[in-house]
Order: sequence, then structure tokens, then C-alpha cells
Amino acid sequence: HSVFFDTAIKAPESWYLALLGFAEHFRTSSPPKIRLCVHCLQAVFQFKPPQRVEARTHLQLGSVLYHHTKNSELARSHLEKAIPQFEDVKFEAASLLSELYCQQNLVDSAKPLLRKAIQISQQTPYWHCRLLFQLAQLHTLEKDLVSACDLLGVGAEYARVVGSEYTRYCNLALLLMERKLGEVHPLLTLCGTIVENWQGNPIQKESLRVFFLVLQVTHYLDAGQVKSVKPCLKQLQQCIQTISTLHDDEILPSNPADLFHWLPKEHMCVLVYLVTVMHSMQAGYLEKAQKYTDKALMQLEKLKMLDSSPILSTFQVILLEHIIMCRLVTGHKATALQEISQVCQLCQQSPRLFTNHAAQLHTLLGLYCISVNCMDNAEAQFTAALRLTTHQELWAFIVTNLASVYIREGNRHQELYSLLERINPDHNFPVRRFLRETLKMSNAEDLNRLTACSLVLLGHIFYVLGNHRESNNMVVPAMQLASKIPDMSVQLWSSALLKDLNKALGNTIDAHEAAQMHQNFSQQLLQDHIAACSLPEHNLISWTDGPPPGQFQAQNGPTTSLASLL
Repeated sequence: HSVFFDTAIKAPESWYLALLGFAEHFRTSSPPKIRLCVHCLQAVFQFKPPQRVEARTHLQLGSVLYHHTKNSELARSHLEKAIPQFEDVKFEAASLLSELYCQQNLVDSAKPLLRKAIQISQQTPYWHCRLLFQLAQLHTLEKDLVSACDLLGVGAEYARVVGSEYTRYCNLALLLMERKLGEVHPLLTLCGTIVENWQGNPIQKESLRVFFLVLQVTHYLDAGQVKSVKPCLKQLQQCIQTISTLHDDEILPSNPADLFHWLPKEHMCVLVYLVTVMHSMQAGYLEKAQKYTDKALMQLEKLKMLDSSPILSTFQVILLEHIIMCRLVTGHKATALQEISQVCQLCQQSPRLFTNHAAQLHTLLGLYCISVNCMDNAEAQFTAALRLTTHQELWAFIVTNLASVYIREGNRHQELYSLLERINPDHNFPVRRFLRETLKMSNAEDLNRLTACSLVLLGHIFYVLGNHRESNNMVVPAMQLASKIPDMSVQLWSSALLKDLNKALGNTIDAHEAAQMHQNFSQQLLQDHIAACSLPEHNLISWTDGPPPGQFQAQNGPTTSLASLL
């Protein structure tokens, strides 16, 4: 130790490089030794270094503390000290500090900071493009799409002037996101052709392809076009395999503006897993959704050891939101509840994450409450979710599920009619015709869960009307499809109908087999119901306001009978 400091006094550059080397070694250790990394960087100040070195060290400390610790106040202090300094430091510090402000829900502090940095960065192409992109993202999150589009337009024009086609395309791609659904598909196809014909850096070209394909896939999924999206999704999966084999340092761009990346390569891999999970869930391939969720979460766990970028936590929450819904469908309520608790924990660590996902969290709890037949709690959760969202599709999803709560309770006719009026003012329609239309649309786009639910409901209607043959024609394929998904509720419903149908048709052996199936499904559901309601996390069903609770009291046991559950 003493020899190191003696050497440091004689050769200032050597001691600085040595401390940086040690800091980087500790940061990249497995697992990272962040405390020792911070100590090494703090030691730089003991030598009263030149101003440029001091500013760079404040930036490095702020970055390490922001990315690897929960000490956001100390990170903020170091970054704020770095900002008034030299150009090569101030823009990176401003970018990081604005991220930190957003994470703390201090958006009004982030915006002026970014605007000021944008004004003075016009001679630094990389940072000017990145800061414009960052501010546009911030406006998008706030639903201020006009300001976001203006900034993206400025970014695209600036990139054109400085000769960066890659960065220009990135900005134009984001502009497409703000277009109406019907306008997007032809524009994305056109842009995809432009990217294919672009003769640029191979990594940048593949990066752009991933960007456009992700946009294409998500727009198809937004429209419920699960079958139509398959060619694009396959291209995207092939593209991410190609980009993962390329090395970033093989060809460095000569234009500084081209150094801009819309997303790091490792993050792209997780994003592709995520859109694959979204597709699998919509299509009703729930085992496939589970497989890709496991892969994505494993990748995220590795990345978060060295990188606490907020987008990784966002990816993690969205993945969990999807797999929770899959668990509820497949009859794994206890696991779903534990994963809801994980989302709560992630949201506790980030006020911004909670703000963006509070409505979804209450919606998931509402779905869980329905699955364990706690209808009063389900209504309270959906009401809380409605209070917290302005998103049109999420609002419709919540209201539809709230309507199902009123139907299950049986005595809420007035509230139900009011909700139906809000969903569809002209709701006096013939139910069977609309069910057949639903069946036709779901079949056309391979929406397996929707098909299974439509078939079993039509089968039930025909059974009540006494048309047993037609009912059987609906229920048998519903059961086959539900087993393939697998959808426990539809299997339970279908087996109950098959038991009664076969009994009515005089098929004694088939009726016995269906009764046995129904018994098996009932037992599985009951055991899972008991396990879920016995978890301390079950108390989450009572939380409807404020941040998510951190501690849970143990339960005495389930209070709902199997009869009411079924």
C-alpha cells in the first residue's frame, strides 16, 4: 500500500491509471465488488488532481453509484458536480443525471437539463443526437406525442446534415411509432426495404433491421394479428442471431454521429425474447411463453449484475406481467401471486416504474382475485386500476373484466348495463351471431384461447337450448384446444359440459370419462387454491391505494369453498 502511494506521488499519471485500473477490475469482477471500486475512485480526490481528472472522476463515481447501487442521492451529487465542467464530461453527466431524475419521478428537473445540454451540444454530433433522442423518449412517456415528434424530426434532419444515415433512420423509425395503426404497416414495409438496400456498417444495418422488425411485430400484435405477424417474427429472431455473432469493435464508424445506438446488443436479445413471449401468449402457446420467459429472465439476471439500466427493470416487469397472466390461465395461482409480489418489489425500488405499471399491477391482482373467487376484492382492484390509467386498450380490458365480476355476482344488473353502455353504447345485439363472428376472426388469426372460449360458450348456449348435437360439435374441439394451450378454466368448463352432454345422449362410458376428467381438474384447482390463499402475499388483494406494501402477514387459510370457486 505504501509503495503504491509513494509511486503515485512521483508519477501522477501512473497513480491515476493504477486507481482506474483497480476500480475497473473490481467493477467487472464476478460478482462485482462495487464498494472497492468506489473506494478506488474516491481515492483519486486525495491527490488533488487537475480539474479535468476531478470532473471525470465525479462522472465515473456517479455512473457506478447509479448503475450498481441504490445510493441515488450520492450518485446525483457526483453527477451534478460533473455537469458544469468540460464538454467531454458534461453531456454524459447530463444524460445520466436526467435518467436518474426520471427514475425518481423528477421529470420536471430532467427536461430543462436535457434542453440546455441539447442547445450547447450541436458541435458534438454523438451527444446531440443521443440527447435529442432521450428528450423525445421522455415526452413519449408523458404522452406528449407532438413534442416527441418535433424532437425526432429535428434529430432526423440534424443526422442528415452531419451525414449519418443510420441515426437518421433511427429517428424516422421512432416517428413511425406515433402514426395510426393503419398507416404504419405500409410505411414500415417501405422503410424495411430502404434498410435492406442500405450499404452501411454491418452491425448498424442489423441493429436497424431489429429496430424496424420490433416495430412491425408490435404493431401486428397491437392489432391482434397473431398469424400475420409470424414471418416478421421469424425474421426478427434470425436477425438477432446474426447480430449476436458480430463483434462491435470489428468496424468502428468514422462519423461520430454513427456511434449512437438505439439499444445495446445485449438488451436487444432480451427485447426479442419479450416480443416472442407476447406473441406466444396472444396465440395461446403458453408453454412456449414460459420457455422464452425463463430464457429472458435468466439473461436479465446476468445483465443486471453489471448494469442497472432502468430499461432492464422495465423489461423484467413486462415479462412478469405476461407470465402472471399465463399462470392464471394454466391454473398456477400460487406461483402467479408470488410473481405479482416480485413486480411489487421491483416497483418499490423505482417510483417511475411504479407510476408506469401501477394500473397493470392492480389489474393483475383483480384477475387473481377472480381466480380465487374474491369478487369484492376483484372489484376494488379493477376500480383502482381504472383510476390509474388513461390507456385506451388497458381501460377496455379492465372494464370487460369488471363486467365479468358483476355477471358472476348475479345481482349487479344495473352496474353491468352501465358498464356495457361504456364499452359499447349499441349493446343490444344478438349474442350468438357475435360469438360466431368472434370465432371466425380468432380462427383466421390463430387466437387459440379466444377460439376455445368462444367454442365452449357457444356449446353451453346450445346445450341450454337443448341442441345437444350442435353443443357437442362445439365442446369437443374446445376441450382439445384448451388441453393444447393448456387453459385450466376452459378444460374444467368443457369437461362439465361433456359429462352432461354424454349423459343426455346416452353415452355412459364417455360421460364417466368426462366426469373423471372434471374431478381431476377440480382437485388440481382446489389444491392450488388452498396453496395460493395460504401465502402471506394473498394479503395483497386488500391493497388498493398508495405504493405497494413491503411486508405481508401470514394467512390462516382459504375461506372460499370449492363449490363457489367452480
